[in-house]
Amino acid sequence: MRFSRVSLILAAGSAIIPSVSAWGAVGHEIIATVAQMHLHPSVMPILCDILNYKGNCHLAPVAAWADRIRGLPQYRWTGPLHYIGATDDYPSETCAFPGERGWEGRRNINVLSGIRNTTNTLESYMSLRKAGLTTESDEDAAQVALKFLIHFVGDMHMPLHLTGRDRGGNGIKVSFDSRVTNLHSLWDGLLIAKRIRTIPSNYTRPLPLPDVESQLRGTIYDPYIRRVVWEGITGKYEDELDSWLTCPAELSVQPLQTHWEQWLSWTFGRRIGSWIVGSHLTDGGLNTDDETLCPYHWATPIHALNCQIVFPKALDEPPYNRVSFSGSTDDHACHTSNQSLEVHWLSRPRKNPYLELDTPEYSGAIEDAWIVEKLMSQGGIRLAAVLNWLFADMDDSTPLNRTYIL
Repeated sequence: MRFSRVSLILAAGSAIIPSVSAWGAVGHEIIATVAQMHLHPSVMPILCDILNYKGNCHLAPVAAWADRIRGLPQYRWTGPLHYIGATDDYPSETCAFPGERGWEGRRNINVLSGIRNTTNTLESYMSLRKAGLTTESDEDAAQVALKFLIHFVGDMHMPLHLTGRDRGGNGIKVSFDSRVTNLHSLWDGLLIAKRIRTIPSNYTRPLPLPDVESQLRGTIYDPYIRRVVWEGITGKYEDELDSWLTCPAELSVQPLQTHWEQWLSWTFGRRIGSWIVGSHLTDGGLNTDDETLCPYHWATPIHALNCQIVFPKALDEPPYNRVSFSGSTDDHACHTSNQSLEVHWLSRPRKNPYLELDTPEYSGAIEDAWIVEKLMSQGGIRLAAVLNWLFADMDDSTPLNRTYIL
């Protein structure tokens, strides 16, 4: 079963917020912007109300919120919710998702369970809201859940958030344009940064699509979004869009109570705690999927990219298999400011002992196949589908605008 075609409907124009985004947040903000372009007209007002916007409203500014707060004492427990890794997984040598020995880390505390359980929380909230029974605590919990959902869907579409090897690539030094970085940072921002710097000049001008232009905010990556929409979503991916939302009806979600819920309920309130632990492991796999929402099913081919291209085989061969570094102590840490990329692009290239990945065989192949663009397009379409399913008023008389689903 799949989400209905309404999940691919464009919203009427909403207000624009000028912004200069942090580089590390660009991928998340692009996904949120693409999602906003595909929301049913009845959805955005509800999201803005939940997010408590007093003026102009856009999803992009909250898309990286979960990364910005994860270092705060009261949110350190959320770190493992940004990723998932299998014990047997070691790309490119072995690809397991999850393999015979199952998942690493604490049970149910991962990005796929996070998507399932934030969705469950928002579904429960909407039932209370429609009945006029919400409390201030319910409103606060819904806002937190919505921010996490927007972010977790983005994380799921970054391949290195789906493997535990070397902390999602944070522990692997590589060279890019003769400058030292790590594999996670390369995928987290540098590949996108290069595409933005080399965008064809025609995308600096508005597209003849008001429903697209109305969602752009005057950012440095607006031309890139235009290209992703024009050449990707309305072009090469148009016939794939429905398949991106298809879910097999093989598993059904079953709630499970654990000590984590008791602790989180005491710390943050019962409703916030409840969305962390709503699914359980079955036969070594996560019970997160049903016929409508299926993060494990969606994530499986994304994880496969780790063996197909993300981890080049040369990393495990001499001389590169002898170089590594500890880096951040935060597993799967993502950049939340533009400092790292500024240092990268402004520093002088130096000789270094690490594998160079700004090559036709690596970054060139990724660019030619539009891998990053497809992942962000999938993230935006799927996020829109989930939000439409949760919040759309199917009785809304607003005309359904499909002007750029060509």
